[in-house]
Amino acid sequence: MHTLISSTDKRGVLTLCMNREQVHNAFDAVMIQELTGALKAADKNDALRMVVITGAGSCFSAGADLNWMRSLVNASEEENERDALRLADLMRSLNYLSKPTIAKINGAAFGGGLGLIAACDIAVCTDDARFGLTEARLGLVPAVISPYVIRCIGEANARRYFLSGERFDSQTAYDIGLVQQTTTAGQLDDVVEDNIKRVLKGGPLAVAHCKQLIFEIAGHSVESQKVTDKLTARLIAGLRVSPEGQEGLAAFLEKRKADWVKN
Repeated sequence: MHTLISSTDKRGVLTLCMNREQVHNAFDAVMIQELTGALKAADKNDALRMVVITGAGSCFSAGADLNWMRSLVNASEEENERDALRLADLMRSLNYLSKPTIAKINGAAFGGGLGLIAACDIAVCTDDARFGLTEARLGLVPAVISPYVIRCIGEANARRYFLSGERFDSQTAYDIGLVQQTTTAGQLDDVVEDNIKRVLKGGPLAVAHCKQLIFEIAGHSVESQKVTDKLTARLIAGLRVSPEGQEGLAAFLEKRKADWVKN
């Protein structure tokens, strides 16, 4: 089974579908590599006008894959940092892609999956979708995705959801700015298509410059993001090998409460 299914229609709209339905489209090293490669190729392809990212089945992405997380438990801090930088490259490639992007959120999104949403230009979700930034419950932080999520939902909301790790529904996702539209599962295709048609009415070069203009006015760029990525990668690598991070991951894998949870 292919980890990533890609298709392009006659208008030049590329759809990238994460195809690991059996693990709720969770990330592993292969998926990160394939998504990053597809996005970088799309950025250089003048025939492409837009990119849509979605997930197979009824889930967008559950974040980190269980087996992938297990492999990182005994990895060194240097290995963890290299791993985090690969995820950072994916998020950066998506966020600063010269083509407009749409997150077609067909179900739940957690951790890194939520990061993908925040790195897209437009986000549409089903009204039964659920979201969460649960890393703190594992003794970790949403480090690599934090620049995109904070810019998307704002500092105040980030302070709540980073710290609490609580899950929230589609209405809350809309209220805090994570998504711009919610719809029924049956209407998701049509709503996404409406967004595609609206964006394709703009000139390709003008749309690309609109994105670049926003980044410049907001005060960030690919180069500044690379500097931030080094900081966030070092942070998450250090936490993964720390006693608290090791306990959090072990508790998750063993399906028990971490030792800091007293009730």
